[in-house]
Amino acid sequence: MTELNCCFLLCLFLGSVCADSLEAFVGQDVTIACNYDIKYYGKLAVCWGRGPIPNRGCANEVIRTDGAGVTSRASERYTMFGNLGEGDVSLTIRNLQETDSGTYGCRVDIPGWFNDHKHETLLNVVPARPNPPKLEPREVKEEAITVRWTPVFDGGRPVLFYRIDLKNKQAPWDTAIKTELDDHSLTQVTLVDLRPAKTYNLRMFAINSVGISESSNVLSVTTKEAAPQGSPLEVKLEALSSSSIKVTWKAPSPDVRNGIIRSYRISYREYDPVDRQYRQWQYASVIATGESQSYILTNLKSATRYGFLVQARTSAGIGPAYTTSLCATLEEVQTTTAPTVGTISPSMTKLTSDTSDKTTTITTTTTIKTTATTMEIPRTTSESATVWASVSTTFNLDSPEPPVIQLKSVKEGVISLLWRPGSQGSSPIIGFYLEYKTLNASWDYRKTVGFSPNQTEATIIEIKPSTYNIRMFARNIVGKSKASNVLTLTVEEKGRQKDLSASTLSPDTRAISAEDNRSGHLAAILIPLLMVLIIVAVLGTWQIRRIRQKKGTLSMWLDSGALRYRGAGSLQESL
Repeated sequence: MTELNCCFLLCLFLGSVCADSLEAFVGQDVTIACNYDIKYYGKLAVCWGRGPIPNRGCANEVIRTDGAGVTSRASERYTMFGNLGEGDVSLTIRNLQETDSGTYGCRVDIPGWFNDHKHETLLNVVPARPNPPKLEPREVKEEAITVRWTPVFDGGRPVLFYRIDLKNKQAPWDTAIKTELDDHSLTQVTLVDLRPAKTYNLRMFAINSVGISESSNVLSVTTKEAAPQGSPLEVKLEALSSSSIKVTWKAPSPDVRNGIIRSYRISYREYDPVDRQYRQWQYASVIATGESQSYILTNLKSATRYGFLVQARTSAGIGPAYTTSLCATLEEVQTTTAPTVGTISPSMTKLTSDTSDKTTTITTTTTIKTTATTMEIPRTTSESATVWASVSTTFNLDSPEPPVIQLKSVKEGVISLLWRPGSQGSSPIIGFYLEYKTLNASWDYRKTVGFSPNQTEATIIEIKPSTYNIRMFARNIVGKSKASNVLTLTVEEKGRQKDLSASTLSPDTRAISAEDNRSGHLAAILIPLLMVLIIVAVLGTWQIRRIRQKKGTLSMWLDSGALRYRGAGSLQESL
């Protein structure tokens, strides 16, 4: 037996208005049921009103139908989605508000006196948890990710804060770094100090006084590659000959590669021990093929010492060098000197003969003649000369003036900044660049985050607690400005996260779970049924007393007769 049927029996015995209750959340659509037997009655006029149903019509009428279609309504939020041709005149209220709470009455105009079907429903609209945000990536760099989102429906209670979870793609969510954003007006945030060429997962929640929203969509973002932060490992040198040296090395450690190693650069130069100076650098490029590699440098000078640098390269740039000690080629093995080439003149040969030992000596004299040819470059003269006047134009091209940066707030890794741009120089500003480093580090080890030219404030999530120096530059097509003022701030270790697993954050508000809804629905069925049984018993007793007062006594035995309901309200004994 459904709740509606129970309500109908109650109306039958009491001859009164049928009523039930319904609970819904702010922002949802709700349908309040009301039906009549259109096959028996045909199409009937129906009205819905707010408040108890009066003797005639509907109080504070919100919608009316003639049985074929809606004839009037108080707002577009009130409609009838049911099949009017089947007698379904249920009221649907769209985008509920807390002010929609109250009694709604359905009156079906059945011809005749006191025949109208009247049904009242008490609607209780309660605030809900916010809708989940929808995350979108805005900009991805080597060590920073900027995400944005649109404001969400707050569930009838203001959003108190947002929470962003960040983790490595392969890690579980319970290892994620959780950051709370107290500024509920934010729609964009930049996460910094990430690793290049790494894939991260991000998700977001909105929290109001009722509870925490469902998770947003999960973003999977891979940061861009950067130049390696580490040099190749275990570089070894071996002299193979008087003109070649073999270089052997291993790839940098995986955590400092910052991407895929594409190639290596070997830099080498000759060392002059007399002048104690190095000669000019020479370079060799080697395509990366594995974790361990070697390369043989040839055409070197014999017995000469060389200095070497080995660097790894990604698609983003080249990393730091591994500096080796000097390595000398082997000494050259002595060989016969080649004859001098020149112009040989006709030779003179002298023949002598010694008769005593019968030895003949041939003496050949060779004269080598070197001919020097002098080429004279003719000098060209001209009777007339044309002199072109040179016109030079000087343009004053200026870079922008540095911005002035201010700190709005810093709390548990969330840094809010704003800045005031200076003069744009000779061309419009095309972007701002924030540089930051740890307090004791050199600016050579800075990290950079870029912002659009129309931006004047930003919120940054720094995941590593430390003390930082921050400065900013402006850039146009000419160049970048001088550095702004330097801010020093401390990012403290994040405290204990708020326990958001429970849906109740405030004692005077609550979020209704599915289990509560099921138990409440069961109670709404059983209680009216119990009331119907009690009322039937009371009415039966009352009718028996009336008969006894009229006839004196009345004995009824169920084994010899039965009580029949005649429609006029009288009872007869069937013997």
